[in-house]
Amino acid sequence: MHPIRRAGAALAAALAFTALPAAAEEVTTFSLENGMDVVVIEDHRAPVVVNMVWYRTGAADEPPGKSGIAHFLEHLLFQGTDDLAPGEFSRVVEANGGSDNAFTSWDYTGYFQRVAADRLELMMQMEADRMVDLLITPEDVATELQVILEERNQRVENDPSALFGEDRRAAQWMNHPYGIPIIGWKHEMEELTRQDALDFYKLYYSPNNAILVVAGDVQPDEVKRLAETHFGPLPANPALKPRARPQEPPQRAPRHLDFEDPRISQPYVVRTYLAPERDSGAQEKAAALTFLAELMGGSPTLSLMGRMLQFEESVAVYSAAFYSGDSLDDGQFGFYVVPVPGRSLEEAEADMDRVIETFLEEGVDMEAFERIKMQLRASEIYAKDNLQRLARRYGEGLTTGLTVEDIQAWPEVLQAVTPDDVMAVAREVLDMRNSVTGHATRPDLPTAEPASAPAPEAATEAEEISQ
Repeated sequence: MHPIRRAGAALAAALAFTALPAAAEEVTTFSLENGMDVVVIEDHRAPVVVNMVWYRTGAADEPPGKSGIAHFLEHLLFQGTDDLAPGEFSRVVEANGGSDNAFTSWDYTGYFQRVAADRLELMMQMEADRMVDLLITPEDVATELQVILEERNQRVENDPSALFGEDRRAAQWMNHPYGIPIIGWKHEMEELTRQDALDFYKLYYSPNNAILVVAGDVQPDEVKRLAETHFGPLPANPALKPRARPQEPPQRAPRHLDFEDPRISQPYVVRTYLAPERDSGAQEKAAALTFLAELMGGSPTLSLMGRMLQFEESVAVYSAAFYSGDSLDDGQFGFYVVPVPGRSLEEAEADMDRVIETFLEEGVDMEAFERIKMQLRASEIYAKDNLQRLARRYGEGLTTGLTVEDIQAWPEVLQAVTPDDVMAVAREVLDMRNSVTGHATRPDLPTAEPASAPAPEAATEAEEISQ
């Protein structure tokens, strides 16, 4: 059968919608003499500004045996400097009517404040201070170490879906550090020291490894003046080298995990595949994979998996597909199926396989395809109304190898995807040799009452950890 199954009545309306212009936001970029990159996103609708400092380093850049040090250092940056007492940074932000936080991923670490536009200089002054003048005492380290260990207890040890996610990632990436949890392995976290934190800080926290993103009611010339005043005098780190990570060897066989935990209320199956990430100047595969995830497991009523397993056959209480490709190296494409009570996980996995085979044989449902294209177009337009989300889009993209031009081109790259593109990436990525399939259940599971199914965010480790 031809891969395009039906034309769909929504085609004309979708084409009319996608013809609407989606003007790129006003973005100005420049670099300081010390190598710090600056991105200014103008939005003058409210006298508010988001100030973000992104470092091109994360959990995947940690030295062997020091897992968790990137996240640990993120916590320690809220301790004192030569000018700020411990905790004073956040107290000053709050006293000025703002909010602040930080986050760590495998590829980046970021710090942000959202304040009134006339407080921007103060934010830059404090961020520049803690970029180079961090002071941490042995007591600070001991206290924060207990904080992150307790955070691991709450987020991972007490959450069977998070433990399952760690095991699956470790099986997916045999050699690349994406297989190591952002928060760290507990036995390695317990051994982290003040010197470990200082070594990581001195290597990676420098202006030539940082991106300043300022979004809101600002003028580029004024941001440049402030950046040159506060960040410009900071010295670059000549010891910083291009990022180089261990890469995955060829994967030749499917991997399977059986995970048991008495706290699991409803059994489920997860399968993930290695998948291409968004690459600078070559985002087409990532865009097609974005469509593939929506077509196969997005909306329960619109996606093939939802329609077949949840509505037509009533063999699953939950199903989903996802694509995670906003990364420096290979990402993941995956599926979830939570079977109805009484149906085994082996049957649920067979149901998943049957949906995949149906999609590969019958191809793209054009009515669903055009609706998804229209929804993606709308979401890209609405995203411009969220100042912090817009700033994050640039910070995440630039720290994972994209350019400003790539980020601005992304909506049109999505709109250019064709059904043939989707089928091509489906045949490439849905290769069992690159897969990890996990069964999660509890020991000696009796027939269970229906329970809430794990959403993708709950069943896998988060893409980043906030403080």
